[in-house]
Amino acid sequence: MEGNAKSDQIVDVGSVVEAVSADDGDAPLYSLESLCMRCGENGITRFLLTLIPHFRKILLSAFECPHCGERNNEVQFAGEIQPRGCCYTLKIPSGEQKMLNRQVVKSESATIKIPELDFEIPPEAQRGSLSTVEGILMRATDELQALQEERKKVAPETAGAIDQFLVKLRACATGESCITFILDDPVGNSFIENPFAPSSDPSLTIKFYERTPEQQASLGYLVDSAQAEGTHVDAPGGGEAVTTDQVRREPHGSVGATAGHRAIAQSNSAEIAEALFRYTAPEEVMTFPSTCGACAASCETRMFVTNIPYFQEVIVMASTCDACGYRNSELKPGGRIPEKGKIITLSVKNVNDLSRDVIKSDTASVKVPEVDLELASGTLGGIVTTVEGLITRISESLERVHGFTFGDSLDENSRSKWIDFKARLNKLLSLEEPWTLILDDALANSFVAPATDDLKEDNQLAFEDYKRSWEQNEELGLNDMDTSSAEVGDAPTNTSKTE
Repeated sequence: MEGNAKSDQIVDVGSVVEAVSADDGDAPLYSLESLCMRCGENGITRFLLTLIPHFRKILLSAFECPHCGERNNEVQFAGEIQPRGCCYTLKIPSGEQKMLNRQVVKSESATIKIPELDFEIPPEAQRGSLSTVEGILMRATDELQALQEERKKVAPETAGAIDQFLVKLRACATGESCITFILDDPVGNSFIENPFAPSSDPSLTIKFYERTPEQQASLGYLVDSAQAEGTHVDAPGGGEAVTTDQVRREPHGSVGATAGHRAIAQSNSAEIAEALFRYTAPEEVMTFPSTCGACAASCETRMFVTNIPYFQEVIVMASTCDACGYRNSELKPGGRIPEKGKIITLSVKNVNDLSRDVIKSDTASVKVPEVDLELASGTLGGIVTTVEGLITRISESLERVHGFTFGDSLDENSRSKWIDFKARLNKLLSLEEPWTLILDDALANSFVAPATDDLKEDNQLAFEDYKRSWEQNEELGLNDMDTSSAEVGDAPTNTSKTE
């Protein structure tokens, strides 16, 4: 290998790991000798760390054996694990060959399911890859077909059943049968292309979810009974261990006082006003142990309940990890589930409207009719921001979700479509012309702050209540909710005795 270039030299595994872990914008191509699983001889595996614009850092690896001709390639994600998992559901009707050509980014932790065939491709069956729907199905067909000759000798009945199944699977891969293609990734690094982006795709559904403890454990996070039963902490000085499963309460105003003192010490007048006014509302701040979502170390979460004028009671939660510096804040609705959903319509006309506070719950969808923008519920999660911040977050989210289609493989028509949409999105913030922001929340947990003291005097802001449909209640899990036992428990009881 002496004649090879520097960027293609054979090195040891440790050097490759150090190279791909470094933040180098121009990472070279590395090669190392590795065992061929087909013939047992040594082949060459080449590694290339690259960054797909607006997407992720990925590690491309390609193996080739010069002795038997065995070749394979793999995509691994070198970036961070996403805060939530994702589940893509693509419904493909029969005869729609174009839908089978959609690009699919499958991480090494993703599971693929086809309910119509009762078929599942576990993460270990197909490693990370960049392919299409048809490519993934044909690869599964080839892998099942590979050992059919041996199966016919050992288990003829099983081989016959697999042959019948392969006929159905090939029919799905060629578009002859309608299927539902489900891509479930707890890491959140898998994607299915949306050719209509940034508009919504009626055939594609995207859902984000919190990972279960079992999924956290499968990803390498430390998960034990402490998450459910309390955190087990060793006492200092070799003493007995204690369980900190109790909530620690901090005195009223202590968080606000600490923030105010810090701002005063730094002589920042803007932060002084913000800190003193923001943290005077909570009557009681509670602190309880939790686990960092980034490094799985033990951290603390602060929580308090407060009332927002013209809105409702909400629960504010904030976590900070001293080990890795990760910070997170959430806002959860308090009280009972409203009987009706709510549509909030804001007419944005001036700069002051961009500064209005916005509370968007994880059940709210966002629409901007002027730019044909529609985001399904759960896309951005629950956030507290401003109108300007919401549009910025939407722009960043669209680039993250659909960013892999920005590459050099994108055709000129689609590229110009994206550039035109981003230009129109930026015009919203420059207020070249008025536009409308619509929040549709089935649980009525979203809010836009009025510009006047009296909500009725704000002519640019409108609230509309509506009755939820059966499908909306089903998606929220309300149709199966049984509160009869609670109603019986709350009912007054007659304690008098009859002789």
